[in-house]
Amino acid sequence: MEVGEIYKYIPTSTVGKVAGIRESDGRVWAFLDFTQLWYDAAFLQPADASEYKAISYKEKERSSKDALKALEKEMKDAEDVDISQLAATGGG
Repeated sequence: MEVGEIYKYIPTSTVGKVAGIRESDGRVWAFLDFTQLWYDAAFLQPADASEYKAISYKEKERSSKDALKALEKEMKDAEDVDISQLAATGGG
């Protein structure tokens, strides 16, 4: 395994380019650029370049902003619900 090579994390099929490698407590860890996370190399396998899609920082930032806006809208919509319209009526 070398920096710049493309690997797939087997449990989730996440594919990324190795941006860093380190060893700790007898384990080798690889930092994948796609998720910006460290992975135990024992669970990584070489991947084909066709499986890798580089995502720019701006794309990730835009995607995060869109997700945040959607969540804020959902929360606002939930605040506007009149719970009395949804509650059962009658004394049972």
